[in-house]
Amino acid sequence: MRASPHHIVITNPPVGAVRPLTPCNVRWVRTDRILARLEQEPERASNRDVPRMSRTRKALFGSAVGFYAAVVLAVFVSDRLILLDWQVMLFRPYKQWPELHAALDYFVVLGQRGPTAVLVAAWLGWRSWRQRTLRPLLALGAALLLLNSTVGAVKYGLGRLGPHYATTVGADEMFAGGDIFPSGHTANAVVTWGILAYLATTPRARRVLSVVAAGFALGVGATTVYLGTHWVSDVLLGWIAGLLVLLALPWCEPAIAAANAWLLDSRDRLKQGRGLAPLPFPIPPLPPVAVSPGASSARAAASPAGHTAGAPEPAPAHEPAPPARPAPAREPVPAVTAGRSPAAGRSAEQPRPYHPARPHLTRSERTPVTPTGSRRPQPPAERVPRAAPVAPAGRRGHTSG
Repeated sequence: MRASPHHIVITNPPVGAVRPLTPCNVRWVRTDRILARLEQEPERASNRDVPRMSRTRKALFGSAVGFYAAVVLAVFVSDRLILLDWQVMLFRPYKQWPELHAALDYFVVLGQRGPTAVLVAAWLGWRSWRQRTLRPLLALGAALLLLNSTVGAVKYGLGRLGPHYATTVGADEMFAGGDIFPSGHTANAVVTWGILAYLATTPRARRVLSVVAAGFALGVGATTVYLGTHWVSDVLLGWIAGLLVLLALPWCEPAIAAANAWLLDSRDRLKQGRGLAPLPFPIPPLPPVAVSPGASSARAAASPAGHTAGAPEPAPAHEPAPPARPAPAREPVPAVTAGRSPAAGRSAEQPRPYHPARPHLTRSERTPVTPTGSRRPQPPAERVPRAAPVAPAGRRGHTSG
């Protein structure tokens, strides 16, 4: 079989006798299906299965509400549940099995809202990116909002004290300023881990995640009883409170869908606003401009202010470049003395260098700045003899001596 980037080669030699080829000892193992799950879906999912409030869910929700009310009434009216609470509390499980105390101190963190919400939000954030939708994160936010509002209201409304703060043996410790009934750790474990099963896209994944969430919820509730931070009735009510939140989430799906559509549309509008808006009509291409031979002189007359006078104009593509002119010979300038004009020693026929009538030399015709040849000092060249200086105009008639 030909190797590809999505295959793993098993190169270790077989141990023992060579067995026939089976799916368990093949040489090439395909990993393209595994890697495909890590890639983003090509388009946004619009017809994904969303849980509906069916008759079964409504029946389960009604049964959970009745069980919730029964536990609260049992704490107020019946003595059997209160007796069970005190028996477990006085048994002190953390002293019966002290070797489990250190491990369960870390395990109970799986029921705290802060760490679990961060972990689950990271996973659902990746799911949102892959599915191109914000529904997983919005569902988590709606579930936590329902959990905090319902469980928090009952906690502070009933005000029950915990086992470590109980004052009277056999009392229910209600309306004493506490905040442990129902158990927040237990309800949070049910919701945060149960939301993964709620958002699963396949029946198999939903069943597996439901078992995992149930294990975490039961373990966290039992751990709080072991550590002595909650009564048994607190844990029972926490399990029911978390289950009620999960069963009520389908009623929030229309609001979640509306919020998801609004956020995605706002993001698309923001992306379009940052870029250039397309023109409503196409722009025709400009026709080519023909350059006449006499256009160079017109361009030279209308050259911009930043153009240096006398600089060579770039030749058009169809015109050959003009030949370079030879550099004219320069005349030595006589020394200027006091009371003498430098122009007086020149004849009228001699052209003056750098006269306005003559153009400045181009850079290619000037002497290069970088010295060429040997760097040793050369002997001075022979100077051209100059004529005797002419006397100033005011002393022409005076004879020396």
